[in-house]
Amino acid sequence: MKKSYHTIRKQGKVNEQELTEFLFKNGQFVLPMVDLIEQCQLACEELIDVTGRAAIQAVLQLSAAQAAGGEPQQGKRHGGDVVFYGRQPGQVFLSDRKLGVERPRLRSKGAKSQEVEVPAYAAMQNRGAMGARMLDVLLHGVSTRNYKEVIPAMAETAGVSRSAVSRQIVEASEAEVEALLSRRFDDVKLLIIYIDGLVFGEYTMMGVVGVDTQGHKHVLGIREGATENAAVVTALLEDVVARGIDPKRKMLFVIDGSKALRTAIHAVFGADQPVQRCRAHKLRNVLGYLPKDDQAQVKSILRAAWKLPAKEGMARIKKLAQWLDEKYPSAAASLLEGLEECFTINRLDLPPSLHRCLATTNIIESPHAGVRIQTRRVTHWQNGKMVLRWMASAFIRTESRFNKIMGYRNLWALEAILNPSATASQKAA
Repeated sequence: MKKSYHTIRKQGKVNEQELTEFLFKNGQFVLPMVDLIEQCQLACEELIDVTGRAAIQAVLQLSAAQAAGGEPQQGKRHGGDVVFYGRQPGQVFLSDRKLGVERPRLRSKGAKSQEVEVPAYAAMQNRGAMGARMLDVLLHGVSTRNYKEVIPAMAETAGVSRSAVSRQIVEASEAEVEALLSRRFDDVKLLIIYIDGLVFGEYTMMGVVGVDTQGHKHVLGIREGATENAAVVTALLEDVVARGIDPKRKMLFVIDGSKALRTAIHAVFGADQPVQRCRAHKLRNVLGYLPKDDQAQVKSILRAAWKLPAKEGMARIKKLAQWLDEKYPSAAASLLEGLEECFTINRLDLPPSLHRCLATTNIIESPHAGVRIQTRRVTHWQNGKMVLRWMASAFIRTESRFNKIMGYRNLWALEAILNPSATASQKAA
């Protein structure tokens, strides 16, 4: 058998032109890929990994043939409205690299002849998708300076410089900041709002996460600034209201204990909104004033007191403060500060199944932990804008893995207590 079934030259390199022609002539093998590429349903890098550059070239030719109504004619033109018009060097943007290709050119017939777009080539010109993929890779722990090491080695692939990667990252992350900060919440009935801060080097950021009546979590907003800054917190909450959160609706606010936060909540949502102080923050603050020998006992007393009815629990803590005052006055003062707000959920007489998720800001600290993990390789924060971009991108990716809060099946009880008239009207309807 003399006929060769291989497209490999003697020196071992793939004869790209022959392989491209083979795939083009046997288009039934590649045609499903054309549809998927044009509909953006298949990641281009998956196609490259399987069939290589020749497949991309064949996809472009098949896409052009579909647009022209047939294959290019040798020496004559077919009767369609679109004809082949030669070839031209071009580039397609894959998720993590650029690839040099020869793109077919098409033109329309007639007096006003003009270039016709090859659908598959146009679909692979999405720079935004490339930047988003780069950002996703970086958030999974690959630094910009090491980015070339994760790019698959490909012959004739256009080089990807560190500066180009950085520009793509900035563009993609800025788009995510804008998307996050422009979200609307007109149709979301929030029941709980958690507010907490997160430190990135020298910068402090605030995050706000809301929980609706069904237990679903929503990232409401982020902003540079500390929770101790009343002006910054007020601006953040005003922005959330401007994007659709009803300030007249009663909600439970869970905060870290900052007075500035309480002031901002009063200013934006009104003084009658219930506020629960984070018990985890309170415990850390009190134990910070005590020697290790006394910490375990105080911790046990506090946790036991928080399980009691509000009046009885507060009485227990006041006795503890009297005992501590003689030797550790700072611990006693910290214990009594904001004491009533540590028992808000007890006074509301909520089901015990809700206490764990409403007693602390852990609901928002969990997303914060995800942000820390995804930004752990960043060692130098240049400015607040950089922090904002990274935090927004990490929050969006963490949000995709959010579960409902613990005890969500009993949130109806909190809704009935906070908004009894709304609950009654729903039952009547």
